[in-house]
Amino acid sequence: MSLQLQNITHYFESSKILDNISLSIDSGQVLCLLGPSGCGKTTLLRIVSGLEKLQQGRIIINGRTIAETGMDVPPEKRGVGFLFQDFALFPHLNVLENTMFGLSAIRDKKKKKEMALQALSRVDMSCFVQAHPHELSGGQQQRVALARALAPGPGIMLLDEPFSSLDTRLRSQVRDQTLHVLKKSRVATVMVTHDPEEAMFMGDHIVLINNGQILQEGDPASLYFKPANTFVATFFSEVNELKGAVAGGEVKTVFGAVPAREFEEGAHVTIMFRPESMSIVDDNHNLKGNEATGEIEASRLLLGSTLLHLRIPATVPGTKPVHIHAKVPGLIQKKEGDKVSLRLDFNRTFVFAADKSAISLSSELHETCRA
Repeated sequence: MSLQLQNITHYFESSKILDNISLSIDSGQVLCLLGPSGCGKTTLLRIVSGLEKLQQGRIIINGRTIAETGMDVPPEKRGVGFLFQDFALFPHLNVLENTMFGLSAIRDKKKKKEMALQALSRVDMSCFVQAHPHELSGGQQQRVALARALAPGPGIMLLDEPFSSLDTRLRSQVRDQTLHVLKKSRVATVMVTHDPEEAMFMGDHIVLINNGQILQEGDPASLYFKPANTFVATFFSEVNELKGAVAGGEVKTVFGAVPAREFEEGAHVTIMFRPESMSIVDDNHNLKGNEATGEIEASRLLLGSTLLHLRIPATVPGTKPVHIHAKVPGLIQKKEGDKVSLRLDFNRTFVFAADKSAISLSSELHETCRA
C-alpha cells in the first residue's frame, strides 16, 4: 500500500494551517511528521483519516483517489488505522472487546474474535484478553490500542503522538516494540511527533513542518547533519553559534578558518555546530588550525557523556570571548577552572547567512517546542 498527498492546503477560518503540502510513503515505511505544537501536523493526520474534511488538494491510497476537492470517501472505507494520543480505550470493555470494537465491519463473530486475538498476539497482549484498561500499565494500554488499529488489516497506519503519555523509560521500550510490530506488518505508517529524537528513532523519512509548510524532508541523517536552515539546525538539538564575515572563502573563528566558499566576499554569516561535533585534544601545546583551548566554567555528567561549558578567549581582533558547550563521550575528570583543548570537526559545521531575526525566531520556537 502507498499513500500520496498532493498540494494539501487547509484553513481554520481565515488562518492557513497547511500550505501546499505534498508527500508520499510506501508500504513498510514509517514517515514522521515533526514540528512544534500548532504547526499543522495533527490536522494533516486527521485529513488523511477523513476525520477532517479535505478543503484543497488530493489524497491517493494505493493508486485510488480517496479525497479531493468536492469528494471525500468516508473514514471507515479508506483502509486507514488511527492510533490516538490518549489511546481512546473503552473503560467498560475488556482487552478483547476493545480490540474487537475495531472490527465492527466484520459480521461473523467467530472470525471477528480470531482476528482480534491474532492482533493481540502480534503485540504480546494475548494473556490480558480479560483485563480492563484500568488494570493495565500505560505501555500495555498503548499496545492494546495498537492491536485494535491493526486488527482490520489497514494499509495505512496513522499515529498521533502515540508515546507522549508514557514516562521516559517506558517510552523507549514501547516505541521499540511498536516499531518492530509496524515493520513486521509492512503497513505504511505516518506518525506525528514533536520530539526530534523520537522521529529519528522511528522514522525512515522525516518531514519537518513549521507554520503549515515543509521546511525540509529526508532521512534522519540528512536533516541532522545537513540542515537546510537555522530552524532545522536548532530544532534537532542545542547548537553553538559563531559569527563572522567571509574573507577569501573562509571565516576566521576561535577554532581557525571555517570554509565558507559558497558565500560572497564580505558576507556576514552564522556558523553553527552541535556540542558533540568537538573532541578533546590530548596535546594542547601543539594545536592545529581547527583547535582551541578554553577554561571550564562547568562540567556535568550525562548518560554516557560529559557536558562541558567552556570560555574560549577571542583570537580575532575586535571580537569577544565565546561560550561553548562541548559534549564528549564518557566521564571527563575535569573541574571548574581547568584548561582543555578541543578540536572542531569542520565537516560538521553549518554556515548560514546571518539573519538575527530568523535566528531569534527559530530559537524561540525551538524552546517552545521543547517545553
